[in-house]
Amino acid sequence: MNVAVFLPNWVGDVVMATPALRALRERFAGARFLGVLKPYVASVLEGAPWLDDLVFLDGDGPWARRWPAAAWRLRRERVDLAVLFPNSFRSALVARLGKCRERIGYVRYGRGSLLTRGLGPVRDDRGRLTPSPVIDAYNRLAAAAGCPPPSYRLELFTTPRDEAAADRVWEDGHFAEFAEVVCLNPGAAFGSAKYWPAEYFAELARDLADRRGAGVLVLCGPAERDLARRIAASSGRPTVRALSDYALSLGLTKALVRRCDLLVTTDSGPRHFATAFDRPTLTLFGPTHVAWTETYHAKAVHLQKKVDCGPCQKRVCPLDHRCMKGLSPGEAFAATAVLLDRHPPARRAA
Repeated sequence: MNVAVFLPNWVGDVVMATPALRALRERFAGARFLGVLKPYVASVLEGAPWLDDLVFLDGDGPWARRWPAAAWRLRRERVDLAVLFPNSFRSALVARLGKCRERIGYVRYGRGSLLTRGLGPVRDDRGRLTPSPVIDAYNRLAAAAGCPPPSYRLELFTTPRDEAAADRVWEDGHFAEFAEVVCLNPGAAFGSAKYWPAEYFAELARDLADRRGAGVLVLCGPAERDLARRIAASSGRPTVRALSDYALSLGLTKALVRRCDLLVTTDSGPRHFATAFDRPTLTLFGPTHVAWTETYHAKAVHLQKKVDCGPCQKRVCPLDHRCMKGLSPGEAFAATAVLLDRHPPARRAA
């Protein structure tokens, strides 16, 4: 049996799909599993035992040329079951053109006729989409494929290469000498509306260093190197360091989050890395509904200000960014203290 799993297009969503992916692998233990995905999310699952091969959806040129190539690959693989986590029309089209015998997904964006089993999303009495956890939606797809109800346990892995890169960062920052190490994740690929002001992150880092004696590491992606440098420099503390000058990768970020004692983050992908490694997590929410990305993590605290204009789900704030500016560094520090005291660090082996 051949199973194709169309994975989500966002880093955090891939992590939230891991309970369903694990359930599918356990249900069809003897099957060959193909992960159908965009290349930039592939490293999220690197080291995981669930996929036997990958089919990439991206390439050079317009999607009209590259997506049929994926469909032809699926035809050659003779796929018996395709489970579609993305709700896009073209993911269903690729599965249909790829002659996947059974195609399970949500009936969205006019693609119902391309599915052999379509599920309806959660809607209110007026037929409008209701903010509800994506992890529940993914688990429903696995159940529709015949799996027992999946758990909520997010799971990720690191590779020896990831850990070796993290070792260098840890050694350079002397983080093993601190009783507490806090990682700050200021970025957000979704858009600038999710950003917490850099000066707020700098003040929080300074408080963590001065009031708790913590080592602080500011994480970043390639587009956020300057932001991380600015936060570390503005903190004015040598124990606050930025990841900016290292060779960046999602694997390195995973390995660093795995060994920290707390992650303070925007509502972005690395937030879910922390959940997968059972790390205490403080998430600073602004324009997005908490309900969409709720993962039921017992060591998580969410901070969000109620504002008249939100949650708006917009990528760029058209007003004054009040939802994020209203979250003060003092409030964030108080929440970090609660989390660190409630979940005392237990130093993990590097």
